[in-house]
Parts: sequence; structure tokens; C-alpha cells
Amino acid sequence: MKLAILDRIGTLHPEGEDAVVGARDWQPQAGVLDAIAQLNRAGWHVVVATNQPGLGRGNFDVNELNAVHQRMQRELATAGARVEAAFFCPHAPDEGCACRKPAPGLLQQIAVRYGAEPHEIWVIGQDHAHLQAGAAIGAHLVWVEQGSGVATMPAPPLPQAVQHYADWAELAQALAPAATEAPAPSPSV
Repeated sequence: MKLAILDRIGTLHPEGEDAVVGARDWQPQAGVLDAIAQLNRAGWHVVVATNQPGLGRGNFDVNELNAVHQRMQRELATAGARVEAAFFCPHAPDEGCACRKPAPGLLQQIAVRYGAEPHEIWVIGQDHAHLQAGAAIGAHLVWVEQGSGVATMPAPPLPQAVQHYADWAELAQALAPAATEAPAPSPSV
């Protein structure tokens, strides 16, 4: 099994953690849709793990969050891509839950759901808390620069190596090199 766990905020779209993003305002990072499509073609299971403190603070409700995820899925579909599931922590930072990244609870839930071992999991993002959660479960860690100008991981250092890619295209080429082209449509009979 190949399981990619992506952070949503700051990775799939460029908003900061405390920003409330409405469904009509959701925009993907450059190249992310094509990269996910390439991973899908290579047999990767792609899921999202996201902290959603706005739910815990009452800034928006789960219906609004679902609308954002539906918009994300529509955008992915236009590129021939899919995210199989979106797991989220609904708690505010001061609630002390086990699922809010950097705690590993959310990623552990995903691993159990998919029956994945740590060596089969790639935690991909640009958020230190997301990568810390991945390190806590022993997953592969991947930092995607994606044009942010941030060429290295921010401190504090993580307990294991982090692979670095300049953008989504480079990441997809590294993880799914044989799946660069979409399959040709089947001829009609």
C-alpha cells in the first residue's frame, strides 16, 4: 500500500491556519491537482488530515467545512484526481485533544482505517505540526516548498529525515514517475 496524507491548509490551498475559507473562495496550490492525479494513477491512496480550529471556536459549522471539501473534490475531479477522505480535528487549540496536530491521533486514525504500516505512509505538507504528527507515527516525511520561497524546514528539527521537493510536479515525479501521463481513452466499439 502507498498512502499519502496531505495537510489541507497551507498545502492544498494557500490559506493560513486561522483563516476561514468559504467554498467559493477555495483555490488549489499551483500544480497540486495534477500531482494528486499522478499519484492516483500510480496506485496511491491520497487522504487529507487537517486541523479545523474554526469549528471548535464556532467560526463555522461542519456543513460549511463539508462545502469546502466538496469544492475541493470538484476541482480535483477536473484534473482526473481524487482525495479518498478528509479527516479533521474539530477542536480549538486549547481543548487538549489527541487528534490536533502535532499530536498523532488524527494520523493514527487514518493508518488504522487504511490498515497501513508506518513505512507505507508518506506525510506531505508545508506545516511543521503536520510533519511532527507524521514523525510521531514513524511515517516518511515530505516538505513541499511550492513556491513559498521557504527552501528548508522551519525549526525545531524533526527526529528523522525530511525529503524536500521544490514543488508538486517534482514530488509527483519522485513518488510516481511511471504515471506522468493520463491514460488514453478507450476506443468505442
